Amino acid sequence: MKINADLARRAVVHSQGLDWVPSPAPGVERRMLDRDGAEVARATSVVRYAPGSYFSPHRHEAGEEFLVLEGVFSDEGGDFPEGMYVRNPPGSSHKPFSATGCTILVKLRQIPDDDRDFVRVDTRDERAWHVVDASESIVELHRTAHEHVRIVRWRADTTVGERCFDKGAEYFVLAGGFEDEDGVYGRGSWLRLPAGGSHTPRSPDGCTFYLKTGHL
Repeated sequence: MKINADLARRAVVHSQGLDWVPSPAPGVERRMLDRDGAEVARATSVVRYAPGSYFSPHRHEAGEEFLVLEGVFSDEGGDFPEGMYVRNPPGSSHKPFSATGCTILVKLRQIPDDDRDFVRVDTRDERAWHVVDASESIVELHRTAHEHVRIVRWRADTTVGERCFDKGAEYFVLAGGFEDEDGVYGRGSWLRLPAGGSHTPRSPDGCTFYLKTGHL
């Protein structure tokens, strides 16, 4: 299966307009943003767990990272409520479930083999936020020579100016929205700019988004 699989191309998905697609696990559904492969795939998805649903124990040969968007996600490592960022390196394994239901943004098979860090960041903790300037604050999630992952908050009436990404960028809007010369991106929107891509974003009403750069 290939969905937005060409990493050299710009891609946009307004995920809230997509149908939920059943996964092999009963009660677990997905909205696929990009995918290259069958059930084992390089993939970016929004995944919804019904209360009491679970996946069988499995291993992530090329790692996974996820951000809890709603509810509480759980595995042997604990309970991860809304706002938790979790990164499990290549070779890690777990049995994920949700007692009460949850929705997560998850990226699979996209971590280099030499990146062996387990990462847990609570983005709800205001002490984790750092002010960049009068219009922007960030929470650092993970940074290596391969990539930079963070949550970014723009205040209302933010105009950033042109941003150029030599090694690409991915946005996922968590709250509010922004726009650029090519479109408008509200809550749940996913935007991928390929290596060498650029745009001029602005946020009239403010927004909060997941941002990964340097990995394409």
